[in-house]
This record gives sequence, C-alpha cells and structure tokens, in this order.
Amino acid sequence: MPLQDITPINDQLADIIVRADEPWIETQPDMAWMKVLWVGPETGRWVVLFKWNKGYVASPHKHLSDAHTFILKGKLKVRDGVLGPGDYDYEPNGVLHDATEALEDTEYLFICDGPIIFFDDDGLTRYQSWEEVARLRDAARG
Repeated sequence: MPLQDITPINDQLADIIVRADEPWIETQPDMAWMKVLWVGPETGRWVVLFKWNKGYVASPHKHLSDAHTFILKGKLKVRDGVLGPGDYDYEPNGVLHDATEALEDTEYLFICDGPIIFFDDDGLTRYQSWEEVARLRDAARG
C-alpha cells in the first residue's frame, strides 16, 4: 500500500518544452537578441538566452530581485570583472550595474526572479519583467 497519494490535484501540470527553432528576438538592431525559454506569471521569474555581438552595451540597471547568469560563449564585462565561458554570476536583489559590455560575441543563460529597471543620468528609462518578456515572445511568434 502506498504511503500517500502523490498524484497531482491540478491535471493541467505539464512540462514546458522550448524547441531549438524558437525565434531569436532582436532587441537592438544587429547587436542584441533574446530567446525566451520560460516566463512564470505565478512567481515573476523569467528565463532567457541572450546573444550579444561584440561591442553591445546594456545600459545601467538595478535588479529588483535576484538573478543568475551563466556564460555559454564569449566574454562579458560586468562591473570591474570579466566573465567568460563557464563562469556563473549571482546577482542579489538590489544590485546596481553600470553599463555591461560584450567584449566578444557572447551568449549567456539568464534566470531572473523578478523585474529590472534601467536608468540613465536623467532617471528611469525602462522597466523589464516577465510581462514584457512574454509580450516580446508572443509578438515574435506572430
């Protein structure tokens, strides 16, 4: 006799599979793209692959939640350090970034547990959360 019934109550639970042909979404012409792997409305988490050409610079930003970065190829200048293939970076909630630059053509996995705000000398310029990422994905799918 089983110890307990572990069958799911929610029969809608299923794996989410993203195929290799999921579109790359151009976020800056000829310089930066993202491939959306997952967005989680219930948690606010979102997971993307970023692909940045050498010389792309992401504007300064603040994480309003923690994030994880894993470099697959290339080099990324983050604050005073350089991340290369196989490097992992944990970014705690509240961390401030100045500009982040691709020193080479770079691809990396990014797992973000909530929103990010971008800013310049004049103030806030952009807000990005799972909702904006989902809208970009849905528009790319047509």
